[in-house]
Amino acid sequence: MGSLKFVFSRFLGAIPTLLALVCLAFFLVKAAPGGPFDMERSLPEEVEANLRAAYNLDDPLPKQLIKYIGDILQGDFGPSFQYRDFNVTELIMSGFPVSLRLGAAAILVALFFGTLIGAVAALNQNTKIDYVVMFFGMTGISVPNFVMAPLLILLFAIFLNLLPAGGLGDGSISNMILPVAALAFPQVAYIARLTRGSMIEVLGSNFVRTAKAQGIPMQYIVFRHVLKPAFLPIVSYLGPATAAIITGSVVVEQIFGLPGLGRYFVQGALNRDYTLVLGVVVFYGCLIIFFNLLVDILYGFIDPKIKTNR
Repeated sequence: MGSLKFVFSRFLGAIPTLLALVCLAFFLVKAAPGGPFDMERSLPEEVEANLRAAYNLDDPLPKQLIKYIGDILQGDFGPSFQYRDFNVTELIMSGFPVSLRLGAAAILVALFFGTLIGAVAALNQNTKIDYVVMFFGMTGISVPNFVMAPLLILLFAIFLNLLPAGGLGDGSISNMILPVAALAFPQVAYIARLTRGSMIEVLGSNFVRTAKAQGIPMQYIVFRHVLKPAFLPIVSYLGPATAAIITGSVVVEQIFGLPGLGRYFVQGALNRDYTLVLGVVVFYGCLIIFFNLLVDILYGFIDPKIKTNR
């Protein structure tokens, strides 16, 4: 019963954040200069007035916002001004599977390699292994994914000719390796540093020293007693990491020519397709809030004191 109450309280807390996100995104898009019907050849005033009336763009902004929120609750993100044969919901649903596959693979790669590298560095603190790992960690943090992506293409696709330079192709793994690596590399560095610091702190705890004094093998101490408390900061970082990967995928998908949500976002911004831009922003925001909510709930289950204190 207590667990359900905790989950319900976290869900209720996410609703105002989501509402504020929708309102802020809506007014920012509306405040952008230009309009969806601005072209090189201006439309006659009566034609543009009819178009604005057809899309309810001549209504007051508060009325448009209320209607938009009502449509979102029904799963309708509105029509697209450029993709006339599709609405925004259909475009999002067509691009989301690609973005989901890319983001999920990047998160898993970052978790696996980041945790592994950080644990190795912590167990070899202040040695050459530790210094080498932290050097690459700082490199990964310093180089953004929009710089890493062209470098990976240049090295593995052009110079070594080992992997495709872009495109989804037939959906094979080889087409996803470079974009996943570009997205995951900075997060591997962050997670490795978090894991190292957390494990060093736990390894210096009294219960670890007691276990060592009792002659318990170090491997057993690490897997049985150290990893779980050391993993708590990693779990709390998964929310921001997911947000970074989701926002980073917008650029990475465009660089590698992947038909994901990032492509629709960039094309929508270039074509002034404001309903498409707004729909992708709100959808991304909902994903980020959902994953942060999921991490918050998971953190509470891993550490029961969180539920008690809150």
